[in-house]
Amino acid sequence: MPTLPGHDFHLPADLAGLGELAYNLWWTWTPRAQSLFARVHASAWRRHRNPIAVLRYADQARWAELTADEDFMVDASRVLDEFSRYMADGTDSWYPRSAEGALPGPVAYFCAEFGIHESMQIYSGGLGILAGDHCKSASDAALPFIAIGLLYRRGYFRQQIDADGHQEHAQPEFDPDQLPLRRARGRGGAPLEVSVDIADRSVHAAVWVAQVGRVPILLLDTDVPANDEGDRPITHILYVRGREMRLCQEIVLGMGGVRALRALDIEPAVWHLNEGHSAFLLVERAGELVSAEPGLAAGEALRRVGRDAVFTIHTPVPAGNEIFARDLVTTALDRWFGAARMEPVELLELGRGHTDDPNAPFDMTAFVLRHASGANAVSQLHGATATETWQALAGYPIQAITNGVHVPTWLGRPVRRLVQRATGVPLGVDMHGPEPLATLDAIDPGELWRAHQQQKRELVGFLEGRLARQLARHGESPEVLRAVRGVLDAEALTIGFARRFATYKRAALLFSDQDRLAGILSSQHRPVQIVIAGKAHPADRPGQRVIQDIFTLSRSDRLRGRVFIVEDYDMRIARFLVGGVDIWLNNPRRPMEASGTSGMKAAINGIPSVSILDGWWDEGFNGENGWAIGDRVPDGDEAAQDAADATELYRLLEEEIVPRFFDRGEDGLPQAWLATMRASIGSALWQFSTARMLTEYVDRLYLPAVRSPVGA
Repeated sequence: MPTLPGHDFHLPADLAGLGELAYNLWWTWTPRAQSLFARVHASAWRRHRNPIAVLRYADQARWAELTADEDFMVDASRVLDEFSRYMADGTDSWYPRSAEGALPGPVAYFCAEFGIHESMQIYSGGLGILAGDHCKSASDAALPFIAIGLLYRRGYFRQQIDADGHQEHAQPEFDPDQLPLRRARGRGGAPLEVSVDIADRSVHAAVWVAQVGRVPILLLDTDVPANDEGDRPITHILYVRGREMRLCQEIVLGMGGVRALRALDIEPAVWHLNEGHSAFLLVERAGELVSAEPGLAAGEALRRVGRDAVFTIHTPVPAGNEIFARDLVTTALDRWFGAARMEPVELLELGRGHTDDPNAPFDMTAFVLRHASGANAVSQLHGATATETWQALAGYPIQAITNGVHVPTWLGRPVRRLVQRATGVPLGVDMHGPEPLATLDAIDPGELWRAHQQQKRELVGFLEGRLARQLARHGESPEVLRAVRGVLDAEALTIGFARRFATYKRAALLFSDQDRLAGILSSQHRPVQIVIAGKAHPADRPGQRVIQDIFTLSRSDRLRGRVFIVEDYDMRIARFLVGGVDIWLNNPRRPMEASGTSGMKAAINGIPSVSILDGWWDEGFNGENGWAIGDRVPDGDEAAQDAADATELYRLLEEEIVPRFFDRGEDGLPQAWLATMRASIGSALWQFSTARMLTEYVDRLYLPAVRSPVGA
């Protein structure tokens, strides 16, 4: 991928490779690289968690100190050698060694958000983090792959919770020059910029590159001088509320993304639409065909371009399937309709969802399903739900390819060392298959417990620092702030609950019976505590009320010091939580949770789940690796279902989970609990990894798309 040079950091010759490493997000899943940058300038790393800032802060005097430090130079040489080997041709990676057959070109992966690292907050939650993990595993596999998204200069909102429990929203402001981003270089060597037609004007977008190992992510940015002041903010805010602005974003993503690939002379073999936000890439490609074949009808062109397009549906929740008013689409695509010689009503009908309303909005999911060669849901249960919802419209069943997580990103270092020793597989990159897991029984229970306790202590230290800053902002007294150190009990059974606060996720279920909950939490001999994190969308007032209600309860006399809400949930908080709590709670209303990858992240760390049989847990629960709340037969009455699920959750905690955690042998170890932890690791480390997920995408979607008969 041709890019313009980044900053000149004036590095010593022996450390020149650090500059290239800083611009490659391989460091985000390589703890040794992160530690190296932290040693260069500790305060800059703590503040920014971004090596670009670190290298810019380091002066010549600091480099003189480091080059004289033999240990640092040895460590730097090892990290740079490892990076160099990784970035080589990749012949020892999964894809070049696989027997599936080579794709004739790269996969172009379009998504509205990408969660690579907390220092680049152009993601909101699960969809973005899944997309980031997908890119990381494509890099590990040496799969030809290029991703396309938007550069949100004001990102997703930062959350603060005030002293009364209200969620407050603040938009950050990012300077791309301070992030590990470089401008793509056009054919003439100049910074690449593309344009798209929206209504009666052209909108320009700069193209930035975030390099994720071997995989480039192209990020389009409309905040450029060539644009009118009204168009520059199009890509500022992720999931902006205004419908016209959101439509403009999705036109830039879909149509602008295609034009960026063309400008770089990249011809994808497969076009992967990750959710419907990028649906207009099909419109752009159809317009290209009509221009090349003047007699071709636009409807036929759309059918053709769909043959090498595949689609992933991520949610059964209606709000997750994007729709736009017909007049907005007609106005925005006015120039395209003229060039493609297509009547607006014809395109609008191709985007009709499950309705006979003559004024039905344009449904992005319905539009893509009518054209893509194949589509998948993100768990087995979601596949059944999505097929029931969409098969009649799509004309084919929706496959199930269960999501996964990128193990090197989410596996805590102490547990990683044990797993590597037991399996003989270095986990700096993805595993190539499940075979090494046969030796997981070699993990010594005592060592597993000590590794978990280390990760738990790291969590406690981190959370207490976050809570102290939170309470200081609330104006608490110095005495209260001093008491924060030690407020979390490292010996208590710690329940983790962290996710988006959509109401169907039922964050308040655990608080349904406060008397019973207080009894569970207040035991002196078997203490239990709860850590909660998550954001509600700025437009989701009911979700924000749930946060306020739980925050108020956490400050009550009965639950104070046992329930903790941590604000501004992001990838860093998530890594601490999924590695350091003792059990992961998930209680959505079945079957509304399409997948739920946070529980997978916990599972690979040996953290069992107690969960509704929904999403991934419906297929992941095996009776030994955690607990199931209820069964698979929902009650038609939501209130009755909530009551039954809460009752069963309390029973599991009282009768099974808490007793097992505190049942210690003469050696002080919870042997039965450790068996559950080991079963959790074994059931998830391959089966719920993006490495496994990627092999299924290649076999079941990517290769079939390129093998489809031309014009079929």
